[in-house]
Parts: sequence; C-alpha cells; structure tokens
Amino acid sequence: MKKSIILVAFALLTAVSCVNNKPSNALLPNVSGKAGEVLVIMDKADWEGNLGTEVRSVMGAPTPFLPQEEPLFSMVNVSKSGFSQMFKMHRNVLYFDIDPQITSSGVQLKENIWAFPQCVVQVNAVNADSASSIFKRNSELIANSIEQAERNRIINNAIKYENKPLGEAVAQVTGGTMHFPDGYKLLKKTDSFVWIADVKQYTNQGVIVYKYPVTGDDSFLKEKLLSKMDEVMKSEVPGMFDDTYMVTSTYEDPSLKFIKYKGLDFAEIRGFWEVHNDFMGGPFVSHSFYSKDGKDIIVLEAFVYAPKFDKRQYLRQVESLLYSFSWVSEAKKE
Repeated sequence: MKKSIILVAFALLTAVSCVNNKPSNALLPNVSGKAGEVLVIMDKADWEGNLGTEVRSVMGAPTPFLPQEEPLFSMVNVSKSGFSQMFKMHRNVLYFDIDPQITSSGVQLKENIWAFPQCVVQVNAVNADSASSIFKRNSELIANSIEQAERNRIINNAIKYENKPLGEAVAQVTGGTMHFPDGYKLLKKTDSFVWIADVKQYTNQGVIVYKYPVTGDDSFLKEKLLSKMDEVMKSEVPGMFDDTYMVTSTYEDPSLKFIKYKGLDFAEIRGFWEVHNDFMGGPFVSHSFYSKDGKDIIVLEAFVYAPKFDKRQYLRQVESLLYSFSWVSEAKKE
C-alpha cells in the first residue's frame, strides 16, 4: 500500500522473547479445550485482584461487531498449584509466573510445549503489580498471538480436509489461492467475482471474492471501499425475493484498520451486513489489497448468518479462511 498509509503490524514483537524448546510434535498429544477458550494460570488472590481484572478487561472484552455481546475469548482460571498434566494439554495457556526471584521480567511466546497445536504465553514478573503492567503493555501482542493460533488451527483443518477446486476458482480471479474445507461449495463465479459458502439449515458461512480496477490513490478510503462493496453486492448477491440484495448495514459505522500479515498489506473492514427489503443480517469482515501487478483491488469478504446461535466462533472460522490466502506463485514454493 502507499507509504502514506500507516500499517498496523499484526504482531508487535518488541521486548518479547520467543522460546523453542519443545519436543517433536509427533510425540505430543492433541490439545484439549474448546475453541476460543484460554486457560489462565494465576493464583486465586491475583485473579480476584487488579491483575485478574486487567486480564479479563482485555481477553474478555466484547468481540467487535457481533449483534449479541460475546467475549473475545472464554477464560478458565486455574491456580499454579492446580496446573496438572490434564490442564497442560489445553490449546491456549496464559501462564503468569510471579516470583520475587525472577531476574528477567517480560513476555515469552511458546508453542507446542505440552500438546499440539498449542499456544502458550508466559508472563514473568516479580509481583502482581509488575505482571499487570507487563500484561497491559503487551496486551495487543498477547491477544493477537492467541487469536492467530486459533486461526491457524482452523486453516490447518481446512488444508487437511480441503476442497481444492474452490481454491482454484479463487486463483482464476485473483492470482492467489485460499483453503476451503469440505462443506463449502461454489455458488457463483464470473471473471471478477466468486461466491463460496457453507450453507446449512440454520447457518450460512460465506466468502465473497472480487476484484476491480484501481482508480486512484484514494482506493483504500473506507467510504470508497464500502461504496464498491455495496455496488458489487447489489449486482452479484441477490436475496430470496425480488428487489432484495446484500448491502452494508448502517446499524453501526464499520471499522477500518490496516494490517500487515505474512508480507501482505491489507485494509480490514469490520461491520454488519443486511439484506435490502428483508430482515436478514449479520457480521462481516473484509480484506482489501492490491493485486500482484498493482492494477486491481482484490477484496476477500467473510460473512455469517446464524440467527439462532452465538456468532463468535462462526465468524472466527470463516474469517480464518481469509488468512489462508497466498499468491499462487508463492504457494508453489512452500
């Protein structure tokens, strides 16, 4: 993207050490725990004090742009003395090592220590106040690391049970491929548009991919991205009845931020969609970026319709597929 655009790095690695002292993944048991769940290892007094309050304010903050309030992560607190082998197999572990004898305070990101595929974040501090300060300073990194670990599990599962023709359909439009698991089906395709979805009786997890020519230096203004999104949705995503079609909802102003992930710079928009002249709607997230040759804007959009259910995990599942995008030329090298 243009130099004038401020990019938000996906992982802020300053002052964080990464540890890789794990055994072979083949020798590790599979992780336990529910999707989106984080095991917080912290003594009860700290959990009920300022430190626990700080952790809950970040990890339990409302997930943005969901119609019903749902926390970013579900948390389970376990004391250090109760952190047995059973708990060590959990998928996401946030471990607070608080000890006056600590000589090096800070955050360590670890993976696959006791199970696979596991994310372990360890905060080392001499006391609870120091731990709270360290956590607050690195809260974005910690939350993003666990979020990406959740996404990576979904992507790996998609690769394991991949419906490869769907990725090929995306490649024909964009020059980049994505990984879709069984259950997703191709609903519509043109030279510049692809609609792929997993439609069940009460849920719809969809991915819409499209491209259009770059028209100026203001291509990534939120208003311009949203205007193009509505234009494409009206043309390509009809509703069930006459004069119904998908549009961006005005219920809440969508958010925009710029992210760099695995060498790809993109504009992320989060918001709500609805169907014009109907009563359907739900959350969406989109990634917009330049094509490989810089002549087009490519948009990957994930959306969810699940009126009977909580939507955090449905959105996380389909949003993760956007993060599986890679240029075909680069994917062949992996």
